[in-house]
Amino acid sequence: MSTINVATPSGIILNAAQEKRLADFRNATKMSLWMIKALPAAWFMGVRIKNISPERSEIKLPYGWRSQNPFQSIYFAAQCAAGEYATGMLATLALEGREKVSMLVTHVEADFFKKANSETIFSCNEGLIAFQTIDRAIETNQAQILVMTSRGVQKNGEVVSEVRVTWSFKKKSK
Repeated sequence: MSTINVATPSGIILNAAQEKRLADFRNATKMSLWMIKALPAAWFMGVRIKNISPERSEIKLPYGWRSQNPFQSIYFAAQCAAGEYATGMLATLALEGREKVSMLVTHVEADFFKKANSETIFSCNEGLIAFQTIDRAIETNQAQILVMTSRGVQKNGEVVSEVRVTWSFKKKSK
């Protein structure tokens, strides 16, 4: 794929496939259809991309009957799904249009600080690190491990949870 000569604020230069994928991520209809097929449980809970760039993702998790537990708060599994999605979208973008690299969650850890009882936005600011880690996986032909963190914040500014997802990236053999 050809490279586009526009660098992001952090210096990431996107190839044409990454530019297209980023546009697809920003298209609510395309993403909804993709989620129904690939991540139906997350789609059902209402997990949606709010904002995404190569450096940062923001994922919206509504508070409602589809994401709620019996204690009138957002179910921990829904928070973990939104947190994983925030990290995974950045890694997926970094992989697009490059040599084949496998991507696997090897560990998930979460802390819950407050009761999540309103819409929560999960943010991950580690896109540049994902791009660099995938570069290393391709260059070294060795598996690379990356722990990415997303934080769930409610509209009042309170951090309700933090989800750490350990990803393994390995270049596929030909």
